[in-house]
Amino acid sequence: MTGSVLIVDDDQTSLAALESILDGQGYNIIRASNGSDALQKADALIPDLILVDVMMPVMDGFEVCKRIRATPKLAEMPIIILTALDDRASRLLGIESGADDFLTKPVDRQELRLRVHTIIRLNRYRTLLTQRENLRRLAESVITAQEEERKRLSRELHDDLGQALIAHILNLHNLQKDLPLEVDLLNKRIDALTADTNQTLNKMRFLAQNIRPTLLDTLGLRTALETYSYEFGLRTGLRVLFEADPEIPEIPDAHAITLYRILQETLTNVLKHSKANQVWVELNIDEHSIVLTVQDNGIGFTLTQTAPNSGIGITGIRERLTLVGGKLVISTSASKGTVISAHIPLTQTQDTGTA
Repeated sequence: MTGSVLIVDDDQTSLAALESILDGQGYNIIRASNGSDALQKADALIPDLILVDVMMPVMDGFEVCKRIRATPKLAEMPIIILTALDDRASRLLGIESGADDFLTKPVDRQELRLRVHTIIRLNRYRTLLTQRENLRRLAESVITAQEEERKRLSRELHDDLGQALIAHILNLHNLQKDLPLEVDLLNKRIDALTADTNQTLNKMRFLAQNIRPTLLDTLGLRTALETYSYEFGLRTGLRVLFEADPEIPEIPDAHAITLYRILQETLTNVLKHSKANQVWVELNIDEHSIVLTVQDNGIGFTLTQTAPNSGIGITGIRERLTLVGGKLVISTSASKGTVISAHIPLTQTQDTGTA
């Protein structure tokens, strides 16, 4: 069993003895010789369990417990108090301080091993339950996002394409009623109908491209991202510069579409919120990951400003990446703009270019 155990005792002999009892059990042992040292190491290393001696100068074990429980980041951390005190008042004080268990010195070797094993196992079980709950919420968010996307497409099909085609039919009927017409007038009416048809066709292509970018299938990720960046710049007037490593390995379809959607969402958010006039898009291979970076020269933001009505937002981008085992890195400031990097790990096969 893996896990880390922080042992807190001002007596070096006792520290060594406790460490020897747990030696060979697969734990990473962390030492602290006083309460202050224990709090610092607990905060920095987040152990799975703390074994703390009561009788220590300056800050005793009870006070260590209280301070850990008062720290939100550490409040749920399991703590076993080791004490030579065997009276009821001491145990009650330990409970009040927030200890999960007690062991009386001198410690029984087998009992200590079993207690540590059990608490770490239960703690990992709670972690697993938390992870499962997070996955359940993530799945709900994905389903909600999918439904919202379907609603958006339904509205655009009905409101834009549907009404455009109805107007087109009416214009054709009107043209038919007005026949015969002078050649010049007829040509003008036909040209207008042709322009309307082309406009409707472009809307249809735009919707189809959003549903499934065909360039991903025909020309690959790099070209698809470069083309989208170029067309987004033409459509919006925002200057978008694209760069990519010369050799981008083939990656799973789910990873490619994730990066494409992240680029769509990020550029849209830059246009809506950043007040930037230039964006740099880069696609690189960084060690064992493929990295999409979008940087703007806008006004920056704080993470608390990511509102639900701003597309899928940062939370949605993180969720997309979580589903494919990736991570999101954000750097933002009012003076330097924002840098958003999406990292997706490459498999060993992909990394060697044999995919």
